[in-house]
Amino acid sequence: MGRLKKDDKVIVPFQPDRHDHGQCISEAIAAAETYCKKNGLSFTPLRRQVLELVWSSHGPIGAYELLDKLRVSRGNAEPPTVYRALDFFIEHGLIHRIESLNAYVGCGDPARRHGGQFLICRDCKSVAELDDIAIARAVIRRADALGFEAEQQTVEVVGRCSACSGEIKNG
Repeated sequence: MGRLKKDDKVIVPFQPDRHDHGQCISEAIAAAETYCKKNGLSFTPLRRQVLELVWSSHGPIGAYELLDKLRVSRGNAEPPTVYRALDFFIEHGLIHRIESLNAYVGCGDPARRHGGQFLICRDCKSVAELDDIAIARAVIRRADALGFEAEQQTVEVVGRCSACSGEIKNG
């Protein structure tokens, strides 16, 4: 299979150590500003800061870790402050919640609504985001066959990334 690269199904690949986090943060903020302006939503300084913190981690980050980072500049920040911002970003497709880690990651393609599939490294906790329509259709077909009406789907696969496993499998 080889190392995941960004293509039509890989939205956010596993990131190399020398990855430019600044560019990702800038692109995410620009996408959020554009989305909010287009939809008449308020992109407040607090929301901007929370989104910057989510993207600066470049991996899953928990709400209380976000709160700790937010308190560096906003000493009086409380949990509802963070959760309201996170709920806003989830509602508008700008971040995803990784249920198995109780954490959040930035969405690599906020312009296109998708549930996403996530590959989560159990060792380093890095996450790759996929949007493979074949996987989504397979889940929907199986749900339909059982008479289940799927409203939302997120697939989380836990394993080991190539950096942690020490090898890249070819094939």
